[in-house]
Amino acid sequence: MVMSLDRREFLKWSGVAALGAAAAPLLRAAPADSTIRADYTLRIARSLVELAPDHIVSTTTYNGQCPGPLLRLKEGRRVVVDVYNDADVPEQLHWHGQFQPVDVDGSAEEGTPFIPAKGMRRLQLTPGPAGFRFYHSHVVARSDLSLGQYSGLVGPVYIEPRHEPGSYDQEVFLTLKEFDPFFSQGGDMAMNFLSPDHRDPSLQQRGEHAMKASLARGMPHGYEVGYQTFAINGRMLGHGEPVRVKPGERVLFHILNGSATEIRSLALPGHTFKVVALDGNPVPHPVEVPVLWLGTAERISAIVEMQHPGAWIMGDLDDDDRGHGMGIVVEYAGHGGKPQWIAPAAFAWDYRRFGTPNARVATPHEIIEMTFAKQNAADHGFNRWTINDVAFDMTSMKPMFRLQHGMRYRLRMHNASDDIHPMHLHRHSFEITRIAGQPTAGVVKDVAMLGGYQSMDVDFTADQPGLSLFHCHMQLHMDFGFMALFDCA
Repeated sequence: MVMSLDRREFLKWSGVAALGAAAAPLLRAAPADSTIRADYTLRIARSLVELAPDHIVSTTTYNGQCPGPLLRLKEGRRVVVDVYNDADVPEQLHWHGQFQPVDVDGSAEEGTPFIPAKGMRRLQLTPGPAGFRFYHSHVVARSDLSLGQYSGLVGPVYIEPRHEPGSYDQEVFLTLKEFDPFFSQGGDMAMNFLSPDHRDPSLQQRGEHAMKASLARGMPHGYEVGYQTFAINGRMLGHGEPVRVKPGERVLFHILNGSATEIRSLALPGHTFKVVALDGNPVPHPVEVPVLWLGTAERISAIVEMQHPGAWIMGDLDDDDRGHGMGIVVEYAGHGGKPQWIAPAAFAWDYRRFGTPNARVATPHEIIEMTFAKQNAADHGFNRWTINDVAFDMTSMKPMFRLQHGMRYRLRMHNASDDIHPMHLHRHSFEITRIAGQPTAGVVKDVAMLGGYQSMDVDFTADQPGLSLFHCHMQLHMDFGFMALFDCA
């Protein structure tokens, strides 16, 4: 079921709504002690999820559904969440995009305690910042495609802002997810949708030389992950409830790419998306675009004016992925029948489009140079990833960078591979200040796609004490070395 509320219905809700095929209401917890009652309960367990009547998958879920329940929270209003783990392995629940202390954030690398198998943890958190966030598993999966973000452990969070991002008539939450993963070898990642598209010759030379040398030694291409099935809100295209609209309505879509490894696109024929927020943060310059692109873990909030009556497919540009489920029907009142798909014209995705032109950014106290590289098939057939020639050591978990509290840092990221990397920093947001040599300002995010053989600068203030994890958000990359720890004192 799609989460869709008109303004009057929205005001009646108590702050919690359900998503996904099961659409069960969020459970209220039994008290864990005699003094405090939990506000919400999440239960981790293996479940059967019906993506379509003839396609049922077994995966790990929150509260028996995928995606997990939508949590609507109030910024600054403390909540208690009981998380029960009925699975056979310890789990981590990461509050992605929020500024939470280490013991709550949900990263073992930072020191967050695990939710034990067949056990539970009580989490107390003060939600923030406002906007569209989400929660998900944060465990190392490596070659086990049933663990981590390959599973169904993902759910949206909306922290009520003090000021609405714009007037709208109904609000729709969409979680994009893939299922039935498998390993393959080789394959190229599409990158021609990113702008600017300039490649750094020195980075390209380094990456291509390393790959050619590896293949010359007889190494195969490293493993990649593909998927057989795709869904929006836990239902394949044509098998879930449509988004029902009326002519003239303004619909605010909150879209989450809940994938483990996939970059997603989304278009709605005959309509445009007015992007008002990226990763839950309002953009300085809301702009209408015909296509949305989201790296793993990115979120987009966009308003669509319903001015083109009919029954339409909102779906991925890739015909094969859309044909295997990555889409949802948008249906105008009085317009049934077979929904239509019309491919949009080519469109380049450029974060600078939503920023502040010609704006000056604050001078950082320090610039941290980081180079990302791939060692082809170096770890039992899997690619090993390094930051400044070091792969993250899950045994020592030694911090790579030391920060001083309150100082502004610039991460100058250089990608010496042909992969796109959605880079994520825990417990902070950052401002994109340069992409492939082009300056920009004003776009604040917690995940940003770094193009192949490109560089990007992002600035942040180290205002969260303790350890913060920095990593590529592709599960296959972070599991094989693509992580680093910042230690802020």
